[in-house]
Amino acid sequence: MRITTWNVNSIKQRIGHLLGFLEEARPDVICLQELKCQDEAFPRAEVEAAGYAVETLGQKAYNGVALLVRAPLLHTQVLRGLPGGSDDVQARYIEALVHGEGVAPVRIASIYLPNGNPAPGPKYAYKLAFMERLRTHARALMAAEDALVLAGDFNVIPEALDAADPAAWTQDALFLPETRQAFRALLAEGLTEALRACDPSPGLYTFWDYQAGCWPRNQGIRIDHLLLSPQAADRLVSASVQRHLRGLEKPSDHVPVTVELSDG
Repeated sequence: MRITTWNVNSIKQRIGHLLGFLEEARPDVICLQELKCQDEAFPRAEVEAAGYAVETLGQKAYNGVALLVRAPLLHTQVLRGLPGGSDDVQARYIEALVHGEGVAPVRIASIYLPNGNPAPGPKYAYKLAFMERLRTHARALMAAEDALVLAGDFNVIPEALDAADPAAWTQDALFLPETRQAFRALLAEGLTEALRACDPSPGLYTFWDYQAGCWPRNQGIRIDHLLLSPQAADRLVSASVQRHLRGLEKPSDHVPVTVELSDG
């Protein structure tokens, strides 16, 4: 099973890129973030014509997450919204159990974690609270001992080697000590960071800002992650970054990250 996460930064603007990627890479499941549209505005017909079932949690102009599941795989037990925040109206979490004939089930979530800037402030407090809710929910899911993949734009730079210029991010919510500590606390629940498990080398980025020539100068950061429960980590075959998509015309500032799991 190939599982991809990708912050498309507006599905309306990037639908051509998405359809091209689906044809090129044929992931079994793709987790999208930052749709920037309500559910009814998602280009469902085009994606379904490419062979994918669609589940969305949209929001007008902001946020928005989706799960696309390629036939003949099935998805059930869809959860929209991260538990623990009854007053949280931001569309940042969607989860489903994906399964099929000859394929052991995998519970997969698409996550768009808050940016948190400016920090300190209410946006940063929301980010940290969201991360704690995610840790609590992950603990509950892992108690079932099922294969679990938490995938998405976490807006977290885990370590200095995950930024081309770490000094430029020291006051940013993505790299503050409290942010990285909260990310480590999430991993400490027993999750494996898939990309780093396969490639510990520096210079591995998933985001390049549109400003200041970041892409041609390779001034990137790594903030898109796939976290695996022990049952999923046991099935990990490979993990890779599809960085060539950043070179497309009018690209997203993020690129896809893909893991491959054995059938189990």
